[in-house]
Amino acid sequence: MALHMIKLAVGAAAVEDMLAWHATHRGVGQPWLMSTRMTPKRAGELLDGGSLYRVFKGVILCRQAILAVNTVGEGVTARCEVTLSDQVVRVAPTPRRAFQGWRYLKAKDAPPDLDTEAFGDVPADLARQLREAGAW
Repeated sequence: MALHMIKLAVGAAAVEDMLAWHATHRGVGQPWLMSTRMTPKRAGELLDGGSLYRVFKGVILCRQAILAVNTVGEGVTARCEVTLSDQVVRVAPTPRRAFQGWRYLKAKDAPPDLDTEAFGDVPADLARQLREAGAW
């Protein structure tokens, strides 16, 4: 059974903000890297089908498959880089209280993928209002 990771999307109010930031700062076609100070002790489980779920303003909204977990550097300057899939998958909006850093998320607690084709092209502002109202 896959183990997932969950992290706050700091500085982004919505998935679109995160996508725009990546395109501006990393460039299209560049790998998605999530840097963190500590290397997960359960990295092998994360690589067995795990995803990084992101929390925007107290709600889990998307995930990206975890492709690699690498420790970069040594000693006090060491950090961890988690390589993520380019595909950002929307998930059923799920409330989540604030926390620091990242946490493990068991597969049974992970929100299901959202069938975006069932809703068509909902404007981002309307989708946000529906999520805040708990209707979507």
